[in-house]
Amino acid sequence: MTQMATHHDAVDELGSRYQLTAADRCDSCGAQAYIRATMASGELLFCAHHGAKFKEKLQPNALEWLDETAKLSAH
Repeated sequence: MTQMATHHDAVDELGSRYQLTAADRCDSCGAQAYIRATMASGELLFCAHHGAKFKEKLQPNALEWLDETAKLSAH
């Protein structure tokens, strides 16, 4: 699921309500996404593995970094 946001407030409002679901898939490998990086150009979804791999490079430039990897150990 990819969404474009053109206004920073819209991204903040969306982020506070939006949670990742089993239907959200990693843009790198297709596994279930647990991380959503909202960039100025759009949204990237990552599994825990690829989120960790790209975090150092992408997070400083992200408008929002939603990390739901805690769900992996909640079960």
